[in-house]
Amino acid sequence: MFSKSKIASKTPETTRPTAEPAAGKPAAPAAPKAPEAKPAPKAPPSLLSNDLTVKGNLVTTGDIVVEGTVEGDIRAHILTVGEGALIRGEIVADDIVVNGRVVGRVRGIKVRLTSTARVEGDIIHKTIAIESGAHFEGSVQRQEDPLATGQKQAAQTTAQPARPAAAKPAAKPASQPAKG
Repeated sequence: MFSKSKIASKTPETTRPTAEPAAGKPAAPAAPKAPEAKPAPKAPPSLLSNDLTVKGNLVTTGDIVVEGTVEGDIRAHILTVGEGALIRGEIVADDIVVNGRVVGRVRGIKVRLTSTARVEGDIIHKTIAIESGAHFEGSVQRQEDPLATGQKQAAQTTAQPARPAAAKPAAKPASQPAKG
């Protein structure tokens, strides 16, 4: 009954936009296109210079380069211990490079002790590299998730209060008369 050519020629509405403004109101302007979100550039590592002494813990999701002295624990994404640096405390990071001295436990996914490294403490790692000339006193233990080790142990310790194993409540003799 109808041919395609007649439908196409008689219905110019197919080329019009489907949303028409209400009578008497101007059409709203099209929303501007949002610029593509670019990831923020990575911040440079925090530097603790060789004349700086920090007493306390350091926690960051970024990177740290220690050239001075830290008396406390350090938790970071990437930690570099400079050749003249001294850290007395636990260090925990995804990637750890030790060029200086660490007295305390080291926990990291990738741990590298260079030839100038001096470590006194246990190392828990997923991968480790120890260069010739590095000084190390302690134990080395490989784990799939070395960063979770301390958290699990601390959670178990705080969740279960310490109870002496030999302590038993004293039993009252049943034949004792009540005093009153």
